[in-house]
Amino acid sequence: MSDMNSMAGGSLRITGGTLFDGQIERDNPGLLIADGRVAILGASALEASADRTLDASGCVITPGFVDLCCNLREPGNGQKGNIASETLAAAHGGFTTVCASPETSPVNDSGAVTHLIREAAASRGVVRVLPVGAVTRGLKGELLSDMAGLQKAGCKLLGNGSHTVGNARILRRCMAYAETFGLTVMFSPENQALAADGYAHDGQVTTRLGLLGIPEVAETAAVAEMLLLAEETGVKLHLSQLSCARSVEMLERARKQGVPVTADVAMHQLVFTEEALAGFDSRFHVQPPLRSEADRQALLAGVEQGLIEAIVSQHQPHDSAAKQAPLPATEPGLSSIESVLSLGLELVARGELSRVRLLQALTTGPSAILQESGALVEGAVADLCVFDPEQTWQPSAKALMSVGKHAPVLDRPLRGRVERTLVQGQEVWPASSAPSL
Repeated sequence: MSDMNSMAGGSLRITGGTLFDGQIERDNPGLLIADGRVAILGASALEASADRTLDASGCVITPGFVDLCCNLREPGNGQKGNIASETLAAAHGGFTTVCASPETSPVNDSGAVTHLIREAAASRGVVRVLPVGAVTRGLKGELLSDMAGLQKAGCKLLGNGSHTVGNARILRRCMAYAETFGLTVMFSPENQALAADGYAHDGQVTTRLGLLGIPEVAETAAVAEMLLLAEETGVKLHLSQLSCARSVEMLERARKQGVPVTADVAMHQLVFTEEALAGFDSRFHVQPPLRSEADRQALLAGVEQGLIEAIVSQHQPHDSAAKQAPLPATEPGLSSIESVLSLGLELVARGELSRVRLLQALTTGPSAILQESGALVEGAVADLCVFDPEQTWQPSAKALMSVGKHAPVLDRPLRGRVERTLVQGQEVWPASSAPSL
């Protein structure tokens, strides 16, 4: 790819490469960006005047990736990251929109906190930040939050982060109340009583290593309850971070019955299994836990078939101390947003997932859940990712922009290097604050 100076405004023409418009891939006929939007998409873009030209030969041009589950750690104490560091990490990963988890300090359970996040993102963030509002006060699963105030402040999704709403009566009230405002509720299904104090899949690895297990029924029991309540209340339900084959089966059955439900899966659930914990590697202490190979294959099939519309990063940056304790005492979560694309391309290379479905699950799939288009068409906001599927990069303390350095892969190069990330036509990756790799 030819060099291009950091964009300060004006128009940009992109030539060469492969264009993925949100549905199909084809040779790039020419793309002109002006005033932050896709002005011309087609051969006439090659004849139009432009301030700059980018030769994308060998690269893939896609709509910017959209992440429905990302922890930005702000507001908070800053030890695990902040909006500046984690949105730069998102841009490095090709993401132009991230939905910020309500698990902040204070919790995003009011319009005031939502405004605080949006103002911080506007001043220090480099990608679009959509705060997810807490569906219950303090994420405690007891009292309903001010959903109307959160919606008015700009929240498109409401959820309870990684916390459960254990009381079915309260969960039903959450759904019914959200439905009156036309809001989508996003839950990571887990029955807290069945999960107990476990921190790994209740399978062969936990038996061999003596770890405390979380049975799959801890998820599937919660999925069943949520689907029944969604059917009754009519709320738009989004099941976040599925991990079990049975959950995919239940999702398919509910969809056929007309239940308004969508779903996502974290990339690491598609790549790794419980065996990643065999060496007591604390990086892979995640919630929900990595499960069996059969579960992984079922999740992949769910993405390929479109049952699972979105792939998320479930990015959870931690300081080094949080991952250096003995496995049971470590905090769950991977610093993952910068490696989502590369790990997905490895699945493509192995024939486990088509590239079109991978890109749809990172772009138009999550956009549709946000009730947006996400397609790369004339007139659309110029949020783009340009990546080279053959070029490599290696995650390391220097290469990762996130404060969290516990990436899923640290010991080998990954294919799929993001060359440019544009938000409203402005280049946000590479960034002047990023070290040369």
